[in-house]
Amino acid sequence: MARPADLQRAAAGRLRETGVASPEYDAAELLAHVLGTSRASLALVGHVDDAAAARYDALVARRADREPLQHLTGTAAFRYVELAVGPGVFVPRPETELLAGWAVDAAAAVAAAGRTPVVVDLCTGSGAIAASVAHEVPAADVHAVELSEDALEWARRNLSGSGVDLRAGDLATAFEDLLGGVDVVVCNPPYVPLEAWESVAREARDHDPHLALFSGDDGLDAIRVLAGRGADLLRPGGVIGVEHADVQGEAAPAVFAAAGRWEEVRDHRDLADRPRYLTARRVGR
Repeated sequence: MARPADLQRAAAGRLRETGVASPEYDAAELLAHVLGTSRASLALVGHVDDAAAARYDALVARRADREPLQHLTGTAAFRYVELAVGPGVFVPRPETELLAGWAVDAAAAVAAAGRTPVVVDLCTGSGAIAASVAHEVPAADVHAVELSEDALEWARRNLSGSGVDLRAGDLATAFEDLLGGVDVVVCNPPYVPLEAWESVAREARDHDPHLALFSGDDGLDAIRVLAGRGADLLRPGGVIGVEHADVQGEAAPAVFAAAGRWEEVRDHRDLADRPRYLTARRVGR
């Protein structure tokens, strides 16, 4: 038998030594997962039996080898929804919650004007953004598309019962039936430059699908496609939100500004004050 605090302390030290960014948090989350409780309730646990301690040690070893925490617990919290995640799908990041919040607000504004907002989530991955919009704006007509078959299976699981129209397809050609009729397009596309391979965190580089990470030599290939396809999908005056790398705070908006089909092109910063996503409005009213 062991005390939870002792197990957590040892685990956090082990994770810190291997470069895990949030060792105390991860150690607590893994122990809560093993014990079937929450981090907040760990203080109520008196002792951990040997079998549970062994399971915990095995998970900590995998996390120390930089397997994503969410793969070990099988879930990822995102705004007000909980998503099932694992090998084959991009693990949603907290930074993307800001983009999802923008999409929620944009859809809600359309609903407040008395229309049913039509929202398209391109490169949906786990379905995180689509699930959030559907959950927070029940009146919205939400559509999502994913190219990867593996990721699509996770999205199907996460969007089951949500009312979201989920399809298999490419962001460049999806939703021919919606052309010119969409109010909000939102996308967290691949945007890592191929040359940045070595700088990508091991959790992402070794476990996230490369289709969701890399996008040409400068990381802007998918964003260039979005500048065209987004305008095709949106009704005049419709809006788009696109996540990008923190080093693309000027380059990504410049792609949209140069396309000639957008106005009000703006960039937005995340909670760490880093450039994180752009928004733009389709020319015309």
